Amino acid sequence: MAATRFDLVSEWRFATPIERIWAELIDADSWPQWWRAVKRVELVADGDRDGVGAVRRFTWGTALPYQLSFDMAVTRIEPMQVLEGRARGELDGTGRWTLNREGEGTHVRYDWQIDITRPWQVALAPVLRPLFAWNHNVVMGWGYADLKTRLMKTAH
Repeated sequence: MAATRFDLVSEWRFATPIERIWAELIDADSWPQWWRAVKRVELVADGDRDGVGAVRRFTWGTALPYQLSFDMAVTRIEPMQVLEGRARGELDGTGRWTLNREGEGTHVRYDWQIDITRPWQVALAPVLRPLFAWNHNVVMGWGYADLKTRLMKTAH
């Protein structure tokens, strides 16, 4: 495996129905309202009526002292099941949200298969690889905690 390639998996479990979780994840424009790591989401291109082909530029803050920006093009939507996109920019690869019902709740899995592209990250990847993976896990942990908080605040 190249030092610049990362295959990362995050899993979240909620006692919330899948429809509610899907609504939050599919509405990426609202992520900065609840996910502390998401600093900005800008629509770059509209997709089809289902959202496939839409491109958004995401700017992320991290647990480390840097931000990342990349464009994410939606490549696949299977309502209540799969949301997938292709990242290009400071990260390059694919991200896929997969949702499954677990009783009354929801299991969410995020697969992030990317290459880092910033020259300083590429140069330091052999040494800092564990730190970059830790950083990703912190950002995803924030997302899980922040979404749980949002769901509690907006429960009907």
